[in-house]
Amino acid sequence: MHHSKKCDSPGEGYEVSDFLLDERLARDSECLSKLGLCQLRLSRDGRWPWLILVPQRNGVSEIFELTPLDQAVLTFEINMVANALQKVTGATKINVGALGNIVRQLHVHVIARSEGDPNWPGPVWGFGTAEPWDADARKIFVDKLQEALS
Repeated sequence: MHHSKKCDSPGEGYEVSDFLLDERLARDSECLSKLGLCQLRLSRDGRWPWLILVPQRNGVSEIFELTPLDQAVLTFEINMVANALQKVTGATKINVGALGNIVRQLHVHVIARSEGDPNWPGPVWGFGTAEPWDADARKIFVDKLQEALS
């Protein structure tokens, strides 16, 4: 059984209490919860159901720089979040990617894509202009996601 914690809960277990989040990730996304290794964040761009996993490890920009245990936990958390996102959205495809060309801090995008969504079947990166979430749609999505993750 998976247990996630609120974003402002004190550090324990895998968490690093002095973890520093890149300011661009902080600006462009909001923390939904803390998993074992990662912060689970929601992109502020509401055009797609777009989640971001940020391993709470300072100074890491590549997956291969994580310890073998952290790599295994990251894979588990990516799969758990992608599965929940698929259940909640019924998406045609779940895109998973760690690019980091601009924001070097290691972070993994998990994005639900469906035929007919903005720029389908092209990538979400660099397409158009971000649009904020509708408050009601955001609440419904986050509630369903948290339920699917519990």
